[in-house]
Amino acid sequence: MQAETPVAEIAADDRGRSSGATAPIPGLVWAFRIHPDGSPELLPVDQPIAFAHDGLLWLHFNLADARVLQWLTPANLQVPSQARTLLLSKDTYQQLNTVDDCVYGVISDLRRDIGEATEDTGYLRLIMTEQIMVSGRHHALCAVDATRRALEDGQRIESVAALFEAIVENVASTIDRVADRVAHDLDELEEQVLSGGTTDLRQNLGRLRRTCVRLHRQVSGLRIVFHRLEQKNPGDLKPALRLRAGKLGQRLDGLDHTIVEMRERSRLLQEELHLKIEEQGNNNIRALSILTALLMPPTLVTGIFGMNLKGLPLADLEAAFPWAAMLMALASLVAYFIMKRCGVIR
Repeated sequence: MQAETPVAEIAADDRGRSSGATAPIPGLVWAFRIHPDGSPELLPVDQPIAFAHDGLLWLHFNLADARVLQWLTPANLQVPSQARTLLLSKDTYQQLNTVDDCVYGVISDLRRDIGEATEDTGYLRLIMTEQIMVSGRHHALCAVDATRRALEDGQRIESVAALFEAIVENVASTIDRVADRVAHDLDELEEQVLSGGTTDLRQNLGRLRRTCVRLHRQVSGLRIVFHRLEQKNPGDLKPALRLRAGKLGQRLDGLDHTIVEMRERSRLLQEELHLKIEEQGNNNIRALSILTALLMPPTLVTGIFGMNLKGLPLADLEAAFPWAAMLMALASLVAYFIMKRCGVIR
């Protein structure tokens, strides 16, 4: 079995491939070259990309393109086999691993629709060495797109670790914006619940609770990743690959705390809404019961006079109907005063 080329030799191999690329890389969404001074350069994806460089190269792939699987071979990407396997897998377990001089893993991000973030979770897979970052996704994601736009605007990047930290910061910022939107919707729903309205609120509140649960699951998994990385403290990594895991973990801790508070708030609001709906149902049942009690005596009177028997009272009177109507009204009135006296009717 052929041994993997050590990651430490990638730089030398890359410099040896002066202009080895003769065709565009398939499935490439974008590519950036970060020069030694930190300035980014957007590379055209429809042209060959030379791997020989003194700075950092970021290649971002659409993993849904089957051609990517054919290109990401050991001949084109000399990284540890486990890193390549994770990049090409569909594993959704958030993780960051280190081997030799390589960091690879999977982190979650929100999927991007046209112009805005959705509430669906996507996953970014990446491999980092000193001089190259290879990332990929199966769906359009928000954080990497925000990082791309920041680089296009001229944001300087010091190292591959700084580039990854920028992506994670954009993940947190995107989730923060979605959380602000959820908090605003919760404020409006709470106002409607307190004002007595309950129409169509359960469906909206259920959607917000589902969003809070998804965000908490995503942020909680991500913060655990960085806390574990901080505990490992891989000091043998080269400086360009050393992540500020503690700082990123603290950032995600605060965000997760906010999301958990919103989740609890939405749960309490849903309980209050259920109590309101139950109270309305009880009031409706009470009103129906009172109406039934008021109509029972007249129904008894009409039932008595409806019997086709001899000896019925008022049967021989010409003005019997008004007397019967008065008797029915009097029966309802007596029932009303009885319920009023007992406190059934307030």
